[in-house]
Order: sequence, then C-alpha cells, then structure tokens
Amino acid sequence: MNGLSAAIQFAVKEQLDSINKKLNCVCNYGKYLLERRIHGRYYKMILLFYNMFSQTVDINGKETKMGVTFATVKRKKFLLEKLLVTGYAAEGKSVARQDGKVYFIEGAVPGDVVDVFISTNKKDWGEGKVTHIHEYSAERTTPFCQHFGVCGGCKWQMLPYEKQLEYKQQEVAQNLKRIGKTPLPEILPIIGVVDTIHYRNKLEFTFSNKRYLTSEEIKTLAPPLPKEGSLEQSESENLSTIEMSDGQKKFGDSWSDGALGFHVPRIFDKIIEIDTCYLMDDVNNTIRNTIRNFAKENNYSYYDIKQHSGWLRNIIIRYCTTGQLMVNICLGYEDETETKKLLNHLLQKVPSITTLLFTINTKWNDTIYDLLPQTYYGKGFVTEMLEEFKFKIGPKSFFQTNTKQAEKLYTVTKEFAQLTGKEIVYDLYCGTGSIGIFLSKGAKKIIGVEAIPEAIEDARENAAINNITHAEFFAGDVIKICNDDFFAQHGKPDVIITDPPRAGMHEKLVIKLLEIAAPSIVYVSCNTATQARDIGLLAEKYSVEKIQPVDMFPHTHHIECVALLKLKN
Repeated sequence: MNGLSAAIQFAVKEQLDSINKKLNCVCNYGKYLLERRIHGRYYKMILLFYNMFSQTVDINGKETKMGVTFATVKRKKFLLEKLLVTGYAAEGKSVARQDGKVYFIEGAVPGDVVDVFISTNKKDWGEGKVTHIHEYSAERTTPFCQHFGVCGGCKWQMLPYEKQLEYKQQEVAQNLKRIGKTPLPEILPIIGVVDTIHYRNKLEFTFSNKRYLTSEEIKTLAPPLPKEGSLEQSESENLSTIEMSDGQKKFGDSWSDGALGFHVPRIFDKIIEIDTCYLMDDVNNTIRNTIRNFAKENNYSYYDIKQHSGWLRNIIIRYCTTGQLMVNICLGYEDETETKKLLNHLLQKVPSITTLLFTINTKWNDTIYDLLPQTYYGKGFVTEMLEEFKFKIGPKSFFQTNTKQAEKLYTVTKEFAQLTGKEIVYDLYCGTGSIGIFLSKGAKKIIGVEAIPEAIEDARENAAINNITHAEFFAGDVIKICNDDFFAQHGKPDVIITDPPRAGMHEKLVIKLLEIAAPSIVYVSCNTATQARDIGLLAEKYSVEKIQPVDMFPHTHHIECVALLKLKN
C-alpha cells in the first residue's frame, strides 16, 4: 500500500476494520459451537475462517495482523438449580415458581426437585428442560419404553395413567374457563381408555442417513477437543466428519449407517432409531425391523433430506381392529428389480399383511396426498369397523387413529346431538364422513361438508358401503357452500356437528354459524384452547349445556373434548 494517498490508506484501513469486526462475530460463534461440543462441518468452517483471516496484511509499509480473537458468547440462557416443581401447566409441561417468576418445564412431574436449563427467558416467565433430577416426585412411575426421553411420542410415561387423566381434566377446565370466559356447566369426568398401549391403528416411520445420537453416544463417539488456543491441521482432521458411501459416516472407529424410526422433536433432518414401539400391536416392530435388516443386507441407501438423495424414505402401517393390515413403502425413485425383491421378502416374513403398496416420491417433502400409491399385493385398501358401520380406508384416507376410543368419542357426539329421526344434521369438517355415518340412523338427513375432494369421495363410498341413502357429501369451503340457495335445496340444519383441526374454526365460519343459528351445535375438538376461543365467540347466541373430555392418546398431553351448545331463548 506504499505510495497511496493518506485518504485512500484511511479508507482501506476502515474496510479492514469492518471485516475484522465481522470476523470476530464469526469466531465468537465458533467459540460457542466449541463450548457446546458441536463438531464436524461447523468446526471445519471456523478453522477455515481462522486460517484465511488470521493473516498479516501490509498497511503503509507495516505488517499488521488482523485481530481475530475468540470471545465468550453472552447468552440469556442459564441453569436453575434445585427447583421445586409445584404443578401442571398445559401441553405436557409442568410449572415452577421462583422469585415471583413462572417457569414452564419439560420432563418434570409435580413434586420433582430439578435442575432446569432455561432456554427462553422473558420478563415474567421462562421455559426450559430438565437436566438433572435431585428428588423424584411420589407421583412418578417407571417408563416402559427404552426410547423414553429421546422420542417425543409418549412424553408422559413417567406418570401413572390415573394422574394423566387428572391433569387432562384440569387442562380442559382451565382452558374453557380462562379462554372461553363464558358460563359453563360442570365438566363431566374424562373418559379414559382400557388399553394404554397398542392403541394406534396407524404409524409412520422415516428412513434417514442421519441418525440422532444421544448425549451418551456423543461422549463415546466424539474425539476430544483440541487444547485451548490450538488449531493445528492434524487436530482438525481428527475432529472432522468423514463422509462415506450411501451417506454413512464415521466418528473415530464407530460406524453409523442411518436410522429408521421417528423424527426428533424440533430437528427436521435426524431420525431416532426405533427398536420397539408400543403404540401399535407388535406387528409394527416386525415389519419395521424386517425391512431394516433387509436394507442393511442389501446396502440400500436411506434418504438424505438435505441432498434429496437415497432410495428408502417412509413406511406407513395401518392395522385395523378387523385384523386387516396395510403397508405402504415410500421410495425415492424407481427401481423395479430391488422393489420386487424388498416387497417379496416382506410378504414372506410377514404373511399377515393383507395389502402391500409402494409409492414413488421424487418430491422434497414426504406427503403422499398428491402421489399415486401402487398396489403390489391385495386389494389396495383395508376395512375398519365402528360399531356396525364399515369404513373403507385407502393409503391416503384420513381415519381416527384410535379405533376403540373413536367409538366412545362418536357415541358421546351422538348422545349430545339428541336425534329423534326428524333432524337435518350438518357435519362440518366431515373428512371421510365417519361422524355423519355413525349418527345417520338417528337423523332425517346428513349433509357433510369438507374442503378436501378426496375425503369427500371416500365419504360417499363409505355411505354406499353402509347402504346409507339419506347422506350427501360436498367438497368445498363451508362458508361459500352454506348460502341461502344451498339451504333452500337441502334444508336448514337442526344440528350442526363441527370437528375442526387443531387451529379451530375460522372466524368467518364462527360468524356463519351465528348467522345460520341452528338450534344445536356439537363441537368436537382436539385442542381445548381453540375450542374455548370459538365457544367464547359463539356465546353471543349460544350457551354451553354439556362438556365431555375424552382421552384418545394415553401417555401424551393430547385431549379430545365434546361440547354441546344450545341456541339461547
């Protein structure tokens, strides 16, 4: 830079200072990663930046070293020690208080004394996760699943089932009173399940070339950190992740060849390797482990969600109370020879399969609703029963995932509807028509409305299978469909059944229901918070007559709730 004017030299120096500040930010992040023992490509990235920019530059004839330093990252996250958990909050979290501040905690039970890592820290409240338990609550019981604490599916296994029901009842009452802010009757006792394991009729497992490692596994697999301040090339090679064929990776001398199981909560690209799952009959374990073993023997590649490569993607299992078993294997691309080999092997090892399908999915996402599953063996569908009613379920059909408890839920809905055979019933968010068909014997007419055309096709077919001629199903937005011309043709509703998704009803639909002013509304919900919100809006014209919680999913915080609303005056 000799010979340049002072102004130019000053400008260049300013630019270098700006770069210097940015590099310090990068290296601070590197220090943060190192402190948290995050290795692999992150470490290599920081090393690259360090080597590139910790160099000397010539400024006005003098060698100046760019001052890149590692600094401690200041975080609002912190550890609370020996915190007494005093109660249950909602959505599976417990609650504790300290110095007038409320903390919502994952992984704790009321009565526990715990250390909590606070990850969200606001003025009046915080959220965190248990890192250590000093004293166990008397309410605790021993979890039955080896994957408890890692898999996010059954977070309440440490609670006796009676306590789970108690806390679910409590959450229903709190949400309806606090959010709904409308007069309520006494809430009926929650209806529990008989079988708290093997209750699901549908499960989906995912293949991934990236297996989620527990903290214990990381300690055994990861090499030691370099000495502080030492960033030699040999150490960086020791820390780096070595990419292997078919997405395999090697940490030291331990191999990982991907995983088949469930997604890690809040981590989209890693899968927990599931050995035994208690959500469905043991047949699910037989199917999954048979496919996994065969895949390893034949060196089949697992899907890489980031690179969009790999062959095996998903397994979807549907096991009905009728004994019919449907398996759909989703593949990343066509390979006729290997597909036949895999499917024939599965049929040989699991002869109880009544329908076997495969779906070629070349998209970036895992949804199959815009794809065409191909039947390899069987009819391509299964039949489920709710009381005496039959339901045809295809690979893309929606159906309640707990069949036995769905019967209880629909029985409550039927009782609340108080049908005499003279009523016109509108079934909103009708899906495949299961509630309307279940209620059909007591109704004069069933009108089902659903936004998804494929679901309406299933509903019409299910009505035909059960010889129900007084039920009609329509695809479209209920706000647009339910106009004066529609009522003139089909009649105004005497009873409205609404079973919306977790987000609840759209505000425009609530306004529409107030406009329709049917004598009765039976609101079936899988989220009492949004149900309470909607009931509060409907309180302009409706009063709540009955509330019945129903537990559909043991060992989880999810609750179904049925509310009967009557038109005032």
